[in-house]
Amino acid sequence: MKAKTNVLTLRIPQDLKDRIEKMADQQGVSINQLAMYAFAREITEMETRGYFQRIYGTKSGKQLRAGFERVMSKVKSDRVPNWDKPVEQ
Repeated sequence: MKAKTNVLTLRIPQDLKDRIEKMADQQGVSINQLAMYAFAREITEMETRGYFQRIYGTKSGKQLRAGFERVMSKVKSDRVPNWDKPVEQ
């Protein structure tokens, strides 16, 4: 089943339109495909940022670090590869 589509008209500065056309051409896609990709990606990033702000936004950096250290203390050090071990200061 094909998804229903809608038309969205945007008013943008000529300079931005030129940049969008150039990028679409470089990517070998239509302006519509590039716009859908850019919108979807940015909306997803905004949603993700909002999610983490809701979950962790009330905690301080110190609290986040303490929670991280609490979890990491449960990992046996002999099972952590050298490249993933914390750097001693």
